[in-house]
Amino acid sequence: MAIKQENKVDPTFNMSSMTDMIFLLLIFFMLTSTFVTPSGLDISTPTSKSANKVLPKVNVSITRNGEYYVNEGKMPLSFIEDELASLLQGTEGGTVVISADKDVSVQLLVNVAGIAAKLKAKTSISVRPE
Repeated sequence: MAIKQENKVDPTFNMSSMTDMIFLLLIFFMLTSTFVTPSGLDISTPTSKSANKVLPKVNVSITRNGEYYVNEGKMPLSFIEDELASLLQGTEGGTVVISADKDVSVQLLVNVAGIAAKLKAKTSISVRPE
């Protein structure tokens, strides 16, 4: 008496549900991530109650020692105008984000803001939300 088994195992695996889950997780992480470009410099920015996020085209950082950095590259004040002009060349309404340490003199901040205004670029000051 030969008993035949009616249950056969299908050797294929359907990956469509797995790819749907991965796609949904990817969308979730893309929508919840922040669009902040972290700076490698040791700068403690001041706080503000109204902090809007701006995607910078050019980031100028001022350390508490009075050193200027344009997009992570150290630069003296006399070369900043030429560097900003070359970085903003060909862009309409270029944005310069100034990240200054909270202990920095206002004059150092005004130096960079004046150069950006001379180049007709929008200027934004980086702050931390309270």
